[in-house]
Amino acid sequence: MKPNSPWKSGAALAVTMAISYILCAVAYALWPAQGVAFLNALFHGLDFGRLTTPAPFVLATALVPLLVLAVWGFVVGTVFAWIYARLQTP
Repeated sequence: MKPNSPWKSGAALAVTMAISYILCAVAYALWPAQGVAFLNALFHGLDFGRLTTPAPFVLATALVPLLVLAVWGFVVGTVFAWIYARLQTP
């Protein structure tokens, strides 16, 4: 079985991370209290409620993290696929 191109794997991870971030941001914009409760449960009771601010959710503030996560996903996916291809036995 031929491994995927590192560039395609990086792009796939970048798109996957961007979509998941958008869905998470939309859910948080609609239900912030439930989002904080979910994070509290996900991280074994760590209190994320202390990090909330009275400022409303603004789409513009979500764009920079979206870009950062997409670039990070592309880099990590590309490096992972490159290493994976090098570890395959001939």
